[in-house]
Amino acid sequence: MLPTRPRRSASLVTAALCALALTAGCSGPPRGDAGPTASGFQLSATTPPAKGELDSFTWALYAEPQTLDYLMAFDYPQNTILSNVCESLMRWTPQLTVQPGLAAKASNTDPTTWVYDLRPGVHFHDGSVMTADDVVYSLGRQMNPDNAAAWAQVFQNVLGITKTGPLQVTVKLKAPDSQFPQYMATAAGVVASKAGIEKAGKDYGTTGGLDCTGPFQLGTWNKGQSIELRRFDQYWGTKANSAKAVFSFLTDPSARTNAMLSGEVDGGYLIPTESYDRLSRSGVGKLYFGEGLSTVNVNVTSMQGVLGDTRVRKALSLALDRSGFVKAGLGGAGSVTGSLTTKAAWAAYPDSVRSAAFGALPPTAQDIEQAKTLIKEAGATGRTLTVATSSIGQDVSLLATAVQSAGAQIGLDVKLKTIAPNAFSALFTDPKAREGIDMFPETYYDSITDPLDLLVNFRTGAYQNFAGYSDKAYDALVDQATAAYDPAQRGAIEAKLQQTAAQQLLWIPVAEWPTAVFMNKRITGAPTTISYLYYPWAADVGAAR
Repeated sequence: MLPTRPRRSASLVTAALCALALTAGCSGPPRGDAGPTASGFQLSATTPPAKGELDSFTWALYAEPQTLDYLMAFDYPQNTILSNVCESLMRWTPQLTVQPGLAAKASNTDPTTWVYDLRPGVHFHDGSVMTADDVVYSLGRQMNPDNAAAWAQVFQNVLGITKTGPLQVTVKLKAPDSQFPQYMATAAGVVASKAGIEKAGKDYGTTGGLDCTGPFQLGTWNKGQSIELRRFDQYWGTKANSAKAVFSFLTDPSARTNAMLSGEVDGGYLIPTESYDRLSRSGVGKLYFGEGLSTVNVNVTSMQGVLGDTRVRKALSLALDRSGFVKAGLGGAGSVTGSLTTKAAWAAYPDSVRSAAFGALPPTAQDIEQAKTLIKEAGATGRTLTVATSSIGQDVSLLATAVQSAGAQIGLDVKLKTIAPNAFSALFTDPKAREGIDMFPETYYDSITDPLDLLVNFRTGAYQNFAGYSDKAYDALVDQATAAYDPAQRGAIEAKLQQTAAQQLLWIPVAEWPTAVFMNKRITGAPTTISYLYYPWAADVGAAR
């Protein structure tokens, strides 16, 4: 099963980061292997480190990227590859913290100024050396509206990006922005060679090299089959353990699982949930779970009809069998939640903030009688609503069925509208695709370790605010949280946003879901957390013995 969700800008995504918090507490990623959760699965902080080098290893991907241009690196397939080739100013670590990346130092000299001092002697894959000019150009591409960058919204508060020294870049903001420096550890902060991009022109990202700085460089791209990465020997950091990494495109979940069992591929992320048990019992390798910063939700796309009444949304939430969905839809590797944000996204905040964020959330236990009462009070008995479903993954198909079942038990007529897997992403990008649809299942991952990454979606006019929710008080809190650099201050504001989103049930939260990674006995070293989307994880993979 594949998670599904879009990036926040004008592009789709199939499912999406601080830490996937299927934990029982708010401590963030475990320092050691966490004990079994209430659902029985166990989170691992990491996998055993490599014991030696490899000539190559092969990794399964569920889809082929259309491009590897970092501007469009908004989804799992692109970022799983690109994170090993292109690097950002800052780095998201396997522990889901932010550390220096291509910038050796980041300074907040005043509330609206960020100064990035670059590492000297960093080589691009074409052999040239990185300068401030390359950084200004690379970030400038994100801001150019003609490029329709997936990360453009990150730069909406940027006034200008200038070279202030041979190895120094200064970013001026229109207003204080606590989110911008965090996003510099994602694909939004990628730096590539200005000369290389200009030389490639419109073909950048689809043919030839990417002229980035990572531990691997782009090798052979066999369209429809695989992408090969080759170790970059002039890399400024720790050399990759493997001379090559080959990404094999296997779109069928069963084929992907069989390839792991047979040794055709050595491992993969985004393991089909229906294969969890088979892989974990196979004896050919090990299935790990780690913090994934992902929640499975029901996205409310229209409040024009029956869902415009909060009582109806609350009734559906009360009628949902969350535990049954976690068992069947997530292979038991998940935890029921009444929060749209993961617990791990709040890990850096004080206890008082976490208590405010997670206290008094709507109940998650199924209560059919109370739900029926709400439907009657709302005068909604017999009313119809439509939920999109798709065979794209069990997080979609089984959750849609669960919503239909919940509606039937409380007097609603819930109809399912089947969307082809290759068209499901249009729900995120095309308003016409959402016409006639009231709800659809969505797995959302955070791209930074901050709950505002998700909560900003309910601001008036936000990209994923499909239902058109508008509340001036909510918008003001978003602005305040964005402007607050102090984590405790920001967290206290975000806790208020969390409570509003929860009480209004702007989306219906269902479960937290961890990252899953499988490796056979030949390899080890891949991180267990969702950090792999922006961290050069393949460099850590090496021989297991």
